[in-house]
Amino acid sequence: MDYNNRNIVLNELIGLKAKVIRSLDRKQRGISGTVIDETKNTIVLDTRSGTKRIAKGISVFRFYSGTRSFTVDGAEISFRPHERIEKAMKFYKARKV
Repeated sequence: MDYNNRNIVLNELIGLKAKVIRSLDRKQRGISGTVIDETKNTIVLDTRSGTKRIAKGISVFRFYSGTRSFTVDGAEISFRPHERIEKAMKFYKARKV
């Protein structure tokens, strides 16, 4: 998949490396790993210390695809994965390439 700064909010996140760069929950800041699952409100990361469930709505993530990285506010992806294309279009249009 060819991710860019705009389409990251529309595409599949499972399998990408991710890091929590900001969160209202101090315990979740800095957690990094591979996205193994997601729901409407959470992302599940496989980390060195086990599986961690991160709340999307209160976090900002950095996703990595190859050598590129993309910063995404959790509100931009707070949808069920199968609903994301339809509902995240307003965020897609607002993001810069």
